[in-house]
Amino acid sequence: MVISSYGLSCFKITAGERTIAFDPPSRKSKLKSPYFQTDMVLISHDHDDHNGREVLHGKDDAPPFVIDGPGEYEYKDVSVIGIPSFHDNAEGKKEGKNTLYRVRFEDVTLLHLGDFGEKNIRNEIKEKLGEIDVLFIPIGGETVLDAEQAAKIANDIEPRIIIPMHYDADNPKKKKDALKAFFDEMGINEATPDTKFTFKKKDLPLDETKIIVLEPAV
Repeated sequence: MVISSYGLSCFKITAGERTIAFDPPSRKSKLKSPYFQTDMVLISHDHDDHNGREVLHGKDDAPPFVIDGPGEYEYKDVSVIGIPSFHDNAEGKKEGKNTLYRVRFEDVTLLHLGDFGEKNIRNEIKEKLGEIDVLFIPIGGETVLDAEQAAKIANDIEPRIIIPMHYDADNPKKKKDALKAFFDEMGINEATPDTKFTFKKKDLPLDETKIIVLEPAV
């Protein structure tokens, strides 16, 4: 499996002949829209920085399968559970709703939190998660979790791999500070950023959590 970042909360995950995409920015976004082939697009909430269902194209002239809300989905060999949540800690009254996606394919379980803003993982959410191999978690603060909140939730979920997201900023110092704060909260030494994360399930750590930092491909 290969995971690549396209900035903010957008990721491309490829395993074998299957590709899925999380939260691509739309053409209305100030962020640069990605362009690649994918079987499936998952959108956490309806915001221009996350809802670019039109920017990616499917394979063999077929449009990609789009998921943009809660529910249980099966597409070819990919299983998805969309779990309703909030973009803030006020039941969506400030920033609206958000969908978490638990995705399983190639024997790997991914959890993308989108723009999750709740300060805790509610029991009704946690009981749907099970064991998570790779967690994509926002750490940038303001409208999403900050470093302290993200570390608490990551420790509650106990994934094998954590990929921080939603901390990209035009100011390199602000970006570096957000990452450092998260590593400090996790009690883990900072990792060297890479352009992609390539792994097999058997290679994932068993008794510890590893943080992978990905530089955007665009």
